[in-house]
Amino acid sequence: MNAPAGDVLVAIDVGTSGARTAVFDLEGHRLLEVRRAYPTAAPQEGWAEQNARLWRTCSLSAVRDAVAALAPRTRVRAIGLTGQCPSVVGVDARGEPTGPGLIYRDNRAVAEADELRARYGDAGIHARTGHLPAAFHVGAKVLWLRRHRRAEFAATARFLQPRDLVVRALTGVEVTDGTHAAATLFWDIRTRAWSADLLADWDLDPSVFPEVRGSWEVVGEVRPDVARRLGLAAGVPVVLGGADSQACALGAGVVAPGAMSEMAGSSTCLNAVVEAPLPILLVTHYPHVVPGPYTTETGINTTGLAVDWIARLAYGGRAGRPGPADWSRLDAEVAAVEPGSGGVLAVPVLGDGERTDPDLRGALTGLSLRHGRASLARAILEGVAFEMREQIDLVRDGGARVSELRISGGDARLRTWNRIKADVTGLPVIAIPGDAAVTGVAMLAGLGAGVYRDVADAVGRCVHADPAVEPDDRLRGRYDDVFRRYRALVDSTEVRR
Repeated sequence: MNAPAGDVLVAIDVGTSGARTAVFDLEGHRLLEVRRAYPTAAPQEGWAEQNARLWRTCSLSAVRDAVAALAPRTRVRAIGLTGQCPSVVGVDARGEPTGPGLIYRDNRAVAEADELRARYGDAGIHARTGHLPAAFHVGAKVLWLRRHRRAEFAATARFLQPRDLVVRALTGVEVTDGTHAAATLFWDIRTRAWSADLLADWDLDPSVFPEVRGSWEVVGEVRPDVARRLGLAAGVPVVLGGADSQACALGAGVVAPGAMSEMAGSSTCLNAVVEAPLPILLVTHYPHVVPGPYTTETGINTTGLAVDWIARLAYGGRAGRPGPADWSRLDAEVAAVEPGSGGVLAVPVLGDGERTDPDLRGALTGLSLRHGRASLARAILEGVAFEMREQIDLVRDGGARVSELRISGGDARLRTWNRIKADVTGLPVIAIPGDAAVTGVAMLAGLGAGVYRDVADAVGRCVHADPAVEPDDRLRGRYDDVFRRYRALVDSTEVRR
């Protein structure tokens, strides 16, 4: 492949399974991508930790190798960033991590989340922050660290999320944006500012969190010493960017009410645009990465991870010798299984709890000798779709309009799964090729650097959608029945810790 040349935009994603750098032309086409993996540790049930230094070193390594692959006269117009959210690490005055990073699916801070809910009431805290406290949130994790890791907490000058840590490495500036701030539980969703009274209630100095800037803003330039190390020209602007799911919504063209974005990766985030936060407690809210509206968010912790699990077990290598999964065979075999998976039901919660239900566990039921691997795989795909249907119903109950589902990310490539999602939810499903999260970050970089006139210009030039998969109305009754049985299983005590 010839080395990309001309003007480009660079997107950095400090993700769950690793960091990556993607290079885009100014029309939203991804030219190349470099990935660097890092592991997740689970030292206890329900815990999920990462070495925060790897967020930084793997990100910069990916940038360096991506830049090295560019043609000599290529001009990097700007760099934008995104990352897993909410995940957090404390850093000292030099910006060095004081302990491991706690990622979003770490559920150790259940007691602290319960204390936040008890103190303000569910409706009260939701009205202020747009969130219902859970161990998922940064604020609960910070309170857990103060209680259980006193030396680590005392050594911490500021709490940063993965994207923020890499911004600091590039520019020397400690900042965050509203999409990350909203995930702390200490940021007022309506005034769009740190809440002095909430912080005071928990004896937290406001300085423990960074200054909040717009997702589309240039927050600095790559430091000269870092630019030399990465092979960049001097003066490349760094645009802050936003949390991965909100950036994904922009990259999918979801900037006004109607469409819903699904970021289909290791986990799933569903985002719809609303003009004001909804009064539904299980729906969380963030400011959009573009000026003005909010995005709702609901999420499922192990979606792509659950499918990857069954793919590796049933479609990877030979018996007893796991290897890379044969995704095309999985897709084809699942397509041949009747809707309803022959009576098999799957609860695809394989990460030791769900973000709003830490005690929930995974399950497969209804198994028989007549079932093969394709029935199990289809049941897991349907189980994720049922969870998505429930989340979409929640948002609609609050008054949001949802008329189509736009899917991006690695799992959008499974055409049978897109068909299942359309039939289960009753919505047209539109796949956005590639990964809209990094596309959205590149669009934000271009907005900050003045490449695009405005959001409409960026969307018009950079969002490239596949034809819609329309739902099959003949299957609606059948899936309604299977969904009711699925809900009864999830509500039972059989899938609780």
